[in-house]
This record gives sequence, C-alpha cells and structure tokens, in this order.
Amino acid sequence: MNNIREECLDNGLKILLKSVRTAPVATFWVWYRVGSRNEVPGITGVSHWVEHMMFKGTPTLGKGEIMRLVNRNGGSDNAFTWTDFTAYYETLPSDRIDLALRIEADRMVNSLFDPTEVASERTVIISEREGAENEPRFWLAEEVGAAAYKVHPYHHDTIGWKTDLETMTRDDLYHHYKTFYAPNNAVIVAVGDFDADEMLQKIADAFGNLPRGKDAPSVTMVEPPQEGERRVLLRRPGATSYFLAAYHGPRATDPDFLPAFVMAGVLAGVGGMSFSGHSSPGRSSRLYRALVETGLATDVDCGFRATIDPGTIDLSATVRPGVPIRKVEAAIFAELDKIAHKPISESELATVIKQVKSQFVYATDGVMNMGYWLGMLEIVASYQMYETFLDNLMQVTKADVQRVAQKYLIATNRTVGWFEPANGKPGRGR
Repeated sequence: MNNIREECLDNGLKILLKSVRTAPVATFWVWYRVGSRNEVPGITGVSHWVEHMMFKGTPTLGKGEIMRLVNRNGGSDNAFTWTDFTAYYETLPSDRIDLALRIEADRMVNSLFDPTEVASERTVIISEREGAENEPRFWLAEEVGAAAYKVHPYHHDTIGWKTDLETMTRDDLYHHYKTFYAPNNAVIVAVGDFDADEMLQKIADAFGNLPRGKDAPSVTMVEPPQEGERRVLLRRPGATSYFLAAYHGPRATDPDFLPAFVMAGVLAGVGGMSFSGHSSPGRSSRLYRALVETGLATDVDCGFRATIDPGTIDLSATVRPGVPIRKVEAAIFAELDKIAHKPISESELATVIKQVKSQFVYATDGVMNMGYWLGMLEIVASYQMYETFLDNLMQVTKADVQRVAQKYLIATNRTVGWFEPANGKPGRGR
C-alpha cells in the first residue's frame, strides 16, 4: 500500500526501505532497541550517555569527524535517546547517502569510548541534566514518574539520576554499548530518492559482515496494578504552581491504544505528531475551555505516547498565578469524570479524527518525518501500524472512548503531583 519493503540480513539486521523519488534527497536511520527502559539502578542514564559517545570517534572516524563530513556533503545528522529506543540519522543529497551507511556501519561496532572522552562527556551530561533542573516541570515529571512506577524502569527519566551520572564508569558505558549495539538489535530505515534493490545491496555490503551479537537481555519487570492514589508535593524555587496527574494507560500494541489516543484528543486537542513536533493549544478541547478560558490555568495538556510497555496518560497544567492549585485539580478531575460517565458527542469525535488525519499528513510529509515514524513504530509495535493507523482510528467509537475513560481515568490508577513555588507567593494556599 505504501510501498514499504522489509528485509532482514543473515546477522539479524532488519531493514525497512521506502523509495520516494520526488526530490533528490534521502534519509538513513539506525534504530537500536535500547533506551532507559533497559537500564538498572546504578547506571540510569547510560543509554543517553552512550549516544553521546557515539560521536567521539572510531579508529577510522575521528572525534567530530562525523558531523564535519555530513555537513561538508550538504546534509544534517543527529541522534536521540528515549525510554524505548536510541536512534541515529543522516539526511543527505541522495547521491551522497553512501556516507551515512559508512558512518553507521562503523560506529555500530567500532566506537572507541576513550577514557579521556568519557571523563569530558560526564561534565556535558551532568550539565544537560542541571539545565533541565531549571524547569519546574522537569522536577515534577521526574517525581511523579518515580512514584507512578515502583517496579518497571519507566520509573526513571532518560537523563538518569544525577548520582548515577557522577559514579558511572567507562566500563559501564562500554559494556552497555557492546550489549545492545549489534545488527540483531537494530533496525535500519531508509527513505528517499533511491532504487530499493540498489539500496538493499549497499546496506548488505556495509553491514552484512558485521557479527551478530548475543541476544540482548529482555526487560522482564512488570509494573503491578496500582491499588491506590499516590501523591507527590514538590516545593522548589519557581514562578508559579504546576499540576500533573499520571494515569497508567495501554501500551502501543493494546487494542485500547487508539481509543485512548482519541480520548486524549477530546480532552486537550491533537498535538503535533511530526518529528519536529509543533503542537497546537487545542482551543476547542474540553480542558482548554474548562481551565484556560476560565482563568484557572495558562495552559493545559493531555499527553499520551506509544510505548512498548504500558505508559501513562498525563494530565498537566500551569496554574495561573494567584489561583489555588486545588481548584485546577478539581476542574481537571471534573472533566475526566464527565468523559467517563457521558458519551462524547458525534461532533467531538469527528473533530478529533479530522485533527488526527491532518496531523498525520503533516507528520509524514518529507523523508525525515517518514523515517522517524517507520522506525519509532517498528520499535514500539510494528511499522505496519503506519499503514493501518488512520483506517483503525476511523473505527474508534464514542462507546470505545467512554470505555477506556472508565477503565483508566480512575483515582486508584493515578499519581498526582503538585509543584508549589518555595517562595510561596502565587499559590494563595492550596
């Protein structure tokens, strides 16, 4: 349907190819099945740190040379780490895309992890975390996530606990790299102006001789059902109060995923779905009208993402200065109660589906966005979800939305977090 070709080399490397010959450009991604989900206490943040080290050189590509080569050839490159994956990409003129294959095949197995570079990067990583700590919402999300997950490694943020970043060793990093970076734990996605047969042969030439690694350790920890509401109260310097409630939700492969996706759209609108991720404030949504238009909050959102294991449905708001945070909480919970006990309207369902269809078109425009979507979906579920996403979304009913609201948006399934400014001025009490 979408002309996506799936192949697998003998060493276990999975390949997804999509030829798009509308412009002389191509994008090349390598997705590794490793993120903070695969970490254990003591080395939290190691996946993200390894990502940084992948730019520090191999025996044939010196430190900083990857970016210089890509830029010199008119392209761009980057990488990112999340709970479920780590991804690297280059986008180049299509007649230069061989450079991306050379870079990624080399650093899949040959990255050096020089001790001096590890020590230097420790400062960079800790500074990155300290930069995030200037944002109250980072602290609140970290505390709420740690309270919501007692067992599963979604407990900790991708950046890792600061104490682990201070004590992790070069051997910890290298062991993580050698454990998870191998052809049989990776997915290549190439999209753009190329002949699929020729690209497949190039990939086989560049990656086919790389040795298959040992099977990566499985994540066996399962978060037990939450038996009661959990609460976090955080007081730190800040300009205003923030609210966050995390409800355990369905994983990407669960039949409840799309109904929950629509439910989040009714509550807060459909945000940007593209790789660049521009979002809209959802002014026609229920939460915007109940909180922003009434002057209780300056913004409100309902975040829900596709994850390998059950993630969370996150209701968040920035409390307008002078408004007690309990009023914001009460207004949000009132809206959740409504959607659980009364079916949404036909027009609300139609609006959300229209918004999703529009965002999906934007999100898959251009080779980079398409490369992102195919790789991300393949890691958390299957790339085939890309082909069926809109058709399956159209099958969601009002009853489905009410059912998932009643199932997931209940008090015993949530962790509530309040951030209050330590200077205490804007809150006027709770």
